[in-house]
Amino acid sequence: MINVCIHGHFYQPPRENPWSGEIELQPGAKPYHDWNERIYHECYKPNSEAEIVNDKGDIVKRVNNYEHINFNFGPALLAWIKRKHPDTYNKIIEADKQSIKTHNGHGNAIAMCYNHMIMPLANYNDKITQVRWGLADFKYHFGRDSEGIWLPETACNHETIEVLINERIRYIIMDSSQADKIRKSGAEQWQDVAKNGIDPRHSYKCYSKIKNHSFINIFFYDGPVSKAVAFDDVLMNSANLLNKIFHAVKKEELSTEQLISVATDGETFGHHKKFTERTLAYFLTGLAPENNLKIVNFGEYLEMNNTEYEVMIKEGTNVEGTSWSCPHGVERWKDDCGCGRTGDWNQKWRKPLRESLDWLRDRLIEIYQEKGSLYLKDIWKARNEYIKVILNNTNDIKNEFIINNSVKKLSDAEAAICFKLLEMQKFTMLMYTSCGWFFSEISGIETIKILEYASRAIEIAEEITKDSIEEGFLKILSKANSNLDRYKNGKDVYLTLVKNVNVST
Repeated sequence: MINVCIHGHFYQPPRENPWSGEIELQPGAKPYHDWNERIYHECYKPNSEAEIVNDKGDIVKRVNNYEHINFNFGPALLAWIKRKHPDTYNKIIEADKQSIKTHNGHGNAIAMCYNHMIMPLANYNDKITQVRWGLADFKYHFGRDSEGIWLPETACNHETIEVLINERIRYIIMDSSQADKIRKSGAEQWQDVAKNGIDPRHSYKCYSKIKNHSFINIFFYDGPVSKAVAFDDVLMNSANLLNKIFHAVKKEELSTEQLISVATDGETFGHHKKFTERTLAYFLTGLAPENNLKIVNFGEYLEMNNTEYEVMIKEGTNVEGTSWSCPHGVERWKDDCGCGRTGDWNQKWRKPLRESLDWLRDRLIEIYQEKGSLYLKDIWKARNEYIKVILNNTNDIKNEFIINNSVKKLSDAEAAICFKLLEMQKFTMLMYTSCGWFFSEISGIETIKILEYASRAIEIAEEITKDSIEEGFLKILSKANSNLDRYKNGKDVYLTLVKNVNVST
């Protein structure tokens, strides 16, 4: 049996203004108000009602692609769709429910770490919160527990694996380049697969280094097929996609179960490549079954097939792991590695940007520990549970949260301080959203957004402590030089574009 699983990673960075909670006008997204709205009309909505047309151009069928692919939605994006476009939101949720019936009790949807933080570069407590918030957000929307979780940029290291195992995640998805060694379960010798030598046609167990017999399953998507879907002309028509998938099949093992797995940004289907949601729909509902391909999701595949192999993932530089979008490991989010470079611009600003945020994060942890411990029994448990308030910010939920987490009966003023501290922590995590480092210039829209979240976290901290925190942050940020003459460095970018200060005066 040839099994096919296509995973779509549907994600947009948080775009809301941290003070107003609304997305501001983004001129680059014309004719739409903002990029969420534009990509919604080009991708998220069309995939919920993909049109299959005949030779005359007549619509003969509409397909909800979410019923047929493995997928995840970023929490901020899904919340936005629910608020702005409830009809499409309902189609996404209903698609998952239908997939459970089709795939023997396993839904197509999986969770995502909360705000697209690069997990290997996060501290241990942030790793835990990112996973727990992502799982809680998923259950809030889909009404069930998630079997798997999407790691932002598939970035992973061993500490991340340990957190995922502790949180009982059943599987993750990674790029084949991230595998280091494999062996058949029970064998003594490991086989080196570091140079893209891993067979992606089945799953692997990655065992904990701390807990005996504990493991997580890893699916390594087919690199050539996935890259062709994302960057080549494979999606020009469904026959191209069919041929590419058959090309990945191992002909000499047709008597065994094979899995051809594809993973790509969900925005490929309709936004990056116009109308390709139609290609996907016809392949999934027409060509695949006609050619004896079984469309599965990863959860179903795990139930039907024993995982016979073990894998060790690459440690990466400084045991910081690897990712799917940076051949240098995770350098794209901390240094001038060259990924995403435009022309002769440099990305030396990436390192001081991360250093400034790390300094700020650690300073805010001190405040959270000092002030939070006065009111909360366990500050990290309270932070992990704060997602309940984020998802359902009602007086009843907030009161229940305080009762469950406080060391004593709190006054309204004391409870208010607790919520300010937790909001400060929320924005501290949002400021690590990966898109801030992804491109070439520190004054780009994505980096401005994470600096806005940093600014909001600073504002709350200074309100609570009456201390000056911004000055220390800007001292480090000033080392991040811009590629543009009109901005001297990250400090100028912050003051000009976040604080609206005229630095020329």
